[in-house]
Amino acid sequence: MTTAVKPILVVGDCMLDRYWEGAVDRISPEAPVPVLQVQGETRRAGGAANVALNLVALGSEVRLLTLAGQDEAGAQLAALMDSAGIHFDPVRDPALQTIQKIRSVCRRQQLLRIDFEQPPPPQCVRALTERVLALLPQHEWVLLSDYAKGALAHSAEIIAAARRHGCKVLVDPKGEDFARYYGAWLLKPNAAELRAVMGRWADDVQLLHKAHELRSKLRLQHLLVTLGEQGMALCTQGEGCLRMPAQVREVYDVSGAGDTVLATLAHTLSRGLPLEEAVRWANRAAGIVVGKFGTASVSREELGLDAAPAPSATTIDNQGA
Repeated sequence: MTTAVKPILVVGDCMLDRYWEGAVDRISPEAPVPVLQVQGETRRAGGAANVALNLVALGSEVRLLTLAGQDEAGAQLAALMDSAGIHFDPVRDPALQTIQKIRSVCRRQQLLRIDFEQPPPPQCVRALTERVLALLPQHEWVLLSDYAKGALAHSAEIIAAARRHGCKVLVDPKGEDFARYYGAWLLKPNAAELRAVMGRWADDVQLLHKAHELRSKLRLQHLLVTLGEQGMALCTQGEGCLRMPAQVREVYDVSGAGDTVLATLAHTLSRGLPLEEAVRWANRAAGIVVGKFGTASVSREELGLDAAPAPSATTIDNQGA
């Protein structure tokens, strides 16, 4: 693995994850609900910000573009990014509300999640898009972390411009309209997202057929499907499908696992590793992060990037289009 540092541009929906942790020892007399006696609060960066944190934990230099309000949550998010050494470059506006997800937790089990969010004004989304377009010539790797909150409403325009500048775009998608990711270098849907777009499958043969069909339809170089406990499948133009079993030791919390996969892919690719090897490292990273509570990241030491060989995988078909 080379040691050259290449900056990575991360664009997408950021949020502040807040965890109210405490104990429950009675039921409310007002309604049949538990009463959480809050004993502490933890604040973490979620969404695209968690992708950026994962990248920094692995040793990458990162620039993060997003939308954030001129509010307390926005200030807290900025402080988290600053403390991690991330170049945080948000479009901030009084009309924007920083997205917050508040989780009430007892013994590391969620009791309730409360979301604060509203659609961003179109002029703020346009301003973010223009800022991204101006920065593309300075970056080789661009990550789009789409949580369907509005920051990436112009993702098709960003991808088209990135291709003109020779940037490789990796996308973590959301929703059922994958047409807006047309031409991306790599698209990383999970199983549920692929089913929403391509329908169900009965076995691996049908899964791979649907994956290749979607990759061809969207003119993607690569399609990586994350399958939870069933591992991952990588379909590449003109090649077979690389199939990897999951490397999960114990599933504790899947929050942010997709962020970790996207970040590990980008970090290893930016350091010169071939895609198949990068996917194996991402698969290993996913197995580590789901064993942690809440939004989390994986360090180089945990992953073993400097010591261990990449995990193995198997090519199981030859249906590349």
